[in-house]
Amino acid sequence: MRRLLKSFSLALGLAGFAAPAFAATQYPLTLTNCGQQVTFEKAPAKIVSIGQGMTEVLFSLGLADKIAGAAVWVGPVLPQYAEANSRIRRLADNDPSFESVVGAEPDLVAAEFEWHVGTQGSVGKREQFKDLGINTYVAPADCVAKTNTDGGDGVRRELFTMDLIYQEITELSEIFDVKDRGDALIAELKKREADAVASVAGAAAKNLPVVFWFSSKEVKGDAFIAGKNSAPAYILKMLGAKNVVTTEEEWPLVGWETITQANPSVIVIATMDRRRYAADDPKVKVDFLENDPVTRELDAVRSKRFIIMDAQSMNPTIRTIDGIETLAKGIKSFGLAQ
Repeated sequence: MRRLLKSFSLALGLAGFAAPAFAATQYPLTLTNCGQQVTFEKAPAKIVSIGQGMTEVLFSLGLADKIAGAAVWVGPVLPQYAEANSRIRRLADNDPSFESVVGAEPDLVAAEFEWHVGTQGSVGKREQFKDLGINTYVAPADCVAKTNTDGGDGVRRELFTMDLIYQEITELSEIFDVKDRGDALIAELKKREADAVASVAGAAAKNLPVVFWFSSKEVKGDAFIAGKNSAPAYILKMLGAKNVVTTEEEWPLVGWETITQANPSVIVIATMDRRRYAADDPKVKVDFLENDPVTRELDAVRSKRFIIMDAQSMNPTIRTIDGIETLAKGIKSFGLAQ
């Protein structure tokens, strides 16, 4: 624990902040979370985390010892948390059952996505957990200015920003009375973001058309491409590049004929361990792009301007900062930044 707190103090120092005195959380604590009031009489002792992004936030706040179970994994956990994660009970790689979540005897279920725990929750509704005396918390990034539909990725009416992740970190650190850790984590993420943006300042690639390809149900079919208000759209805005998609859907299915008309100069390709869809494998994506008679004529393909990015960096998580760093390095490697 001393080592952990020392690392957080160092993060504050690197960010140029003096370490302030932090006020302890006053319980009972009541928060409005995704339209529902949630009251905590004390810091939760056992958590079930549904969603890799949520789990990694909890790890980043030093709360691994409170996680009684986790589920919904896209790829490997962040390397620095591999050891801690190996000790966490994995309820399911994908959606866990309601029974398995309740069986872990949590006093808090924290979910990354509302479609797991929400009005149409595939795992359970918030009311179901409440009836059993179990609190729920859903990441603000999945409900603020966003409408979620049953079985879909939802529609985001406003551009995602990292402020929603910082809200999540702030609220969780308040719930668990670890405000010092939350503030240090936010300071570190903000510094990394600023450094990445500065690295391509004066780039020759301003308004460069870019497409983010997550996956496709069929390799030659329509592709899940990042919408105009998604986390990738925020990445592009921060670096001055341009999204080729204009729909408010989070991950709309877009035909390659439409993408061809936009003629992206860079294609960002998601990599993941998951093999749910035919195009989850990044090698399959690249092979299609280079051999399909339509896509092989794209500027990005002809110039081999592919950037392989971890899928979690394309979701609204702390890894969105990783995405900014990855795209900035790619732009520089292609000679598109001064």
